[in-house]
Amino acid sequence: MMKLFDKWDIEQVSVKEQALVPYININPLLVPRTGGRAAEGQRVWTQKTNIVERLMNKLMIPGHRGKKHKITSYKLTGKGIKVYNIVKKSFEIIEKETKLNPIQVFVTALENAAPREEVTSIEYGGARYSKAVEVSPLRRIDYALRLMTQSAYSKAFNSKKSIERSMAEEIIAAYKMDQQGSAAIAKKLELERQADSSR
Repeated sequence: MMKLFDKWDIEQVSVKEQALVPYININPLLVPRTGGRAAEGQRVWTQKTNIVERLMNKLMIPGHRGKKHKITSYKLTGKGIKVYNIVKKSFEIIEKETKLNPIQVFVTALENAAPREEVTSIEYGGARYSKAVEVSPLRRIDYALRLMTQSAYSKAFNSKKSIERSMAEEIIAAYKMDQQGSAAIAKKLELERQADSSR
């Protein structure tokens, strides 16, 4: 049987939310580093990439906050082996603290942190107003991954807390739907509240 990182069984992992099943790839593999082979000569189909590899890719470049790269140095180097070790150690911490399969904890945390609605701005007759829109499943996953990685980096930056520990804490808090511990859950609930008031 093939185990992820040669440690955890990925075949037992399940996605509960039916809308996200085609977009969370949990096919069994040993090392989650394909080097972009799924995108050879074609458009990048991110849903074909294993979900753990997508987390690793986000950790290499967690993206913009506002219009600036707030985090531009330190661990943000784009080194594949570095993020491989970060994710592996984070999953070891998750397993130690929850006594559960860390891949299942991560997938459930992702489902919990993925926002269902957000707000867009519409201009109509010179007036601009907000409108609630549903979020596509692929964007829901990308957005949740980005929020998780940005939150983990901001907690570890200029802090004694390691990135592995802050990543593990973020995933566990999102798994438990803890609004205080997880910035991804807090942001999701804020977005859905704004969408609710913009109907």
